[in-house]
Amino acid sequence: MNSRLSIAAVSAVSLVALLGGTTVATAQTAQESDPAPKSCDGVRLTGELPAPAPGQAVSGQITIGADCKPERVSVQHGPASGRSAPSARTATAAGSATTAATATGHQLRGWNEMYDCCDIRMTGLYTTSSWDTANGRVTTGGTTSTQEWNREPWDAGWSLTSQNAKDDCVTDCAEVNSEAHADFAYQGVFDPTGDWYNNTHHSYVQLKADGTASCRFDVELRHTFVGWNWRYGCE
Repeated sequence: MNSRLSIAAVSAVSLVALLGGTTVATAQTAQESDPAPKSCDGVRLTGELPAPAPGQAVSGQITIGADCKPERVSVQHGPASGRSAPSARTATAAGSATTAATATGHQLRGWNEMYDCCDIRMTGLYTTSSWDTANGRVTTGGTTSTQEWNREPWDAGWSLTSQNAKDDCVTDCAEVNSEAHADFAYQGVFDPTGDWYNNTHHSYVQLKADGTASCRFDVELRHTFVGWNWRYGCE
């Protein structure tokens, strides 16, 4: 979705934080000529996390600062929260739904969310992965995804415009690489035209035959606002 980003006078900012094997990478920001703008041009954020041990969670957060630059990533480790996507508005991407639903053994959940400066979750992409292993192979495995978005009381706000998910292998695999994507548009009180804000979320999960896994996340924002923050993680 890079073609959908509106990026002017863009400079690359490297954000690298290593904490317990966790790495979060690059972003792009604009409007650096304005010392403290409130609305910012296009931004892309990426983060990668090793899946934690069973019963544990690892998460990251990046906030858009007053100068439109992403602030240094905050990474947290702790017990699994047992969290799930809010149920107000949800769409499901099938992916390997049957495989993921029937597999037992290893399980992993991931979240990829964008919040505004008032701590309201605007858009989110969530994944649930399950896989069995035996004799150095993934016998069955797969990932399903759901999406969440915030609506305003007057039938406005964020909307899901497209979503898809797929696994590259589901039975007798050396490993399973799953990906999910969701695109959201906004039309409401902050932009009645519907042309200004657009959030695109990407989540990637690798399920391995030794029972370990890794999570990678991306979000592309057509425009942002100071104080917006991206939250992602897996457990």
